[in-house]
Amino acid sequence: MTIWESPSQLDRVEDRRGDDAWVAGLWASPQARVLAVSEDGRLAWADDGLDLRPVSGARDERHLLAGLVGSVPVFVETGAELPGAPVLRTVMDGLDGADLQVAFTAAALADWHRRAGFCGECGATTVTTRAGAGRLCVSCAVEHYPRVDPAVIVAVTDADDRLLLGRQPVWAKGRVSVFAGFVEAGESLEQAVHREVFEEVGLRLGPPRYFGSQPWPFPRSMMLGFAADATDTTLTLDETEIEAARWFTRDELDAALEAGEVSLPMGTSIAHRMITAWRRRDLRR
Repeated sequence: MTIWESPSQLDRVEDRRGDDAWVAGLWASPQARVLAVSEDGRLAWADDGLDLRPVSGARDERHLLAGLVGSVPVFVETGAELPGAPVLRTVMDGLDGADLQVAFTAAALADWHRRAGFCGECGATTVTTRAGAGRLCVSCAVEHYPRVDPAVIVAVTDADDRLLLGRQPVWAKGRVSVFAGFVEAGESLEQAVHREVFEEVGLRLGPPRYFGSQPWPFPRSMMLGFAADATDTTLTLDETEIEAARWFTRDELDAALEAGEVSLPMGTSIAHRMITAWRRRDLRR
């Protein structure tokens, strides 16, 4: 079981975060910590992980409540100046469960607030509400909440239980992964699985099987994992999306990894988790 299949270690306190006095009390707590995030998505970083510092000064619109980790209130400071600090993608594999969830939440909230300063209904200014969980238009009073874009990711196998892996032209040399794409309007998740795989590699699939999900704050996706069996193995690549694709047995993938011919996605990604499940013969669960 992964951290994404267990109850969250970050309590988002949805029932209390609208109480300004209660949130102010959290800010005043000696236990409270704040994680700074820059405009370009950099995170405050110490030598051994996230730099969660004690809060100081007055709280303002830059300070968003991520939630509680145990009894520790965790806030996000947006718009910080963090030259030289890492972006989340480069350090996420080194974070443990609670810190990873804090970092994902902080990155997603900071990016959304940066983009949501004006109302999509009337164009007027919006202000932070519910300690950062939303924004309110000062003119038409419409409430806005962080947007999450659903995307499917699918591990495709054939009748011999080989796994299909492909690579996009923009990826680092040798990087391969399973296939993914955004869900379109009026489309079910399963329909998105069928469409994306057919568009990218020309394969028809049997019924998709749900695998699991994971937030992906780059900038605001929710990855919904599926496994599916291909009805044939003949590939027709959309070369604007997929530079190469190949069927692997487990021994072939092990040999390619050992030789440095290919590399896999980041260890904290759902793509890596799906490939690992297949390698352990656990994908069909």
